[in-house]
Amino acid sequence: MIAGKSQLQQSQLFSLKGSILTLSVLTLISFTYFSFKSLRPPLPLSPPTPQLTLLPSNTSPSHVRIVADKKANNVGEGEDDDVEEDLFTDVYHSPKLFNLNFEEMERKFKIYIYPDGDPKTFYQTPRKLTGKYASEGYFFQNIRESRFRTDDPDQAHLFFIPISCHKMRGKGTSYENMTIIVQNYLDSLIAKYPYWNRTLGADHFFVTCHDVGVRATEGVPFLVKNAIRVVCSPSYDVAFIPHKDVALPQVLQPFALPAGGNDVENRTTLGFWAGHRNSKIRVILARVWENDTELDISNNRISRATGHLVYQKRFYRTKFCICPGGSQVNSARIADSIHYGCVPVILSNYYDLPFNDVLDWRKFAVVLRENDVYELKQILKNISHEEFVTLHKNLVKVQKHFQWNSPPIKYDAFHMVIYELWLRHHVIKY
Repeated sequence: MIAGKSQLQQSQLFSLKGSILTLSVLTLISFTYFSFKSLRPPLPLSPPTPQLTLLPSNTSPSHVRIVADKKANNVGEGEDDDVEEDLFTDVYHSPKLFNLNFEEMERKFKIYIYPDGDPKTFYQTPRKLTGKYASEGYFFQNIRESRFRTDDPDQAHLFFIPISCHKMRGKGTSYENMTIIVQNYLDSLIAKYPYWNRTLGADHFFVTCHDVGVRATEGVPFLVKNAIRVVCSPSYDVAFIPHKDVALPQVLQPFALPAGGNDVENRTTLGFWAGHRNSKIRVILARVWENDTELDISNNRISRATGHLVYQKRFYRTKFCICPGGSQVNSARIADSIHYGCVPVILSNYYDLPFNDVLDWRKFAVVLRENDVYELKQILKNISHEEFVTLHKNLVKVQKHFQWNSPPIKYDAFHMVIYELWLRHHVIKY
């Protein structure tokens, strides 16, 4: 009997434990449910339904969301909206990151321009805004007109050394004397201001285009090694350092004719090049393809006597414009090709192309090594019509990045160079 009573007590005890356990589990489930539910934001009473624009299947989800938000809020419509739309295409390595960084740059970036030096000699501005040095001239002028300039050096992220080797060339100064002038000017800035010595020049930069400025500064090794060089000839043979220096696009402005683009049906010539044979690759290009019936290759520059703007007009009717390096790795023909809507064909073993860490050049250009010159025609013929159309359309999207304006315009060549400087200032610590 005692045993039976004991079994009954044990049975009641197990039943009580089971009830408590069941209650605990239900409580935990209820608590978890209401906790997650409380994390969800309350829904609006009548949520608006954004009007989605149907996009191609290869458009990223982030692009879809951006378009939907713009349509829902009726902002960014019109011509400016088209510019913003182009920022979310695959011609950029990371379009969303570029847009965010660009906006931050516009809000925060400040540059101090050293005021020293007589503007009538070699300082503060180049001689003109045309020809081979147009990019250099426009930058000097644009930086003074822009929001990025500050008169307070203590607020500056970077310091601009405004020495123009272009003016020295115009006055017939020898390269040896140019180097002395650059050295003396830099020594005076270092002696007068404390900013160079904080980083040994890592937060300083200078701008020069073509080979004059390159040769003039080569004799000042601590300037070339430490400061950021913004140059038109970005190749290893002039000690260009990609993560430090900036490739400046060489643009011959003003352009003789309006921009080309969206005119694929008019482009019946496969490839075009005309110019001086002042480099090995140009000599080979002319020798191999000069007499070809599908490639329009001229052994010299086109004489003006043949007609008005004959050279420029050939860009309009050509699919691919060949861009071999000349005396330096760079060529103004690249910017010409982009402006006139002719897909550039880069022939170079090394060329740190302008804005290469922002733009995906293979989406709007054909990038080849110099040895590919022997197979050039077959390489171009292997590009299907659909692939060419895509390259051409992407080329039109990037035209604004290779155009200088005064005053500067958002996303133009000046702003892209400033963006490259903004990226590099982040690695400077002091």
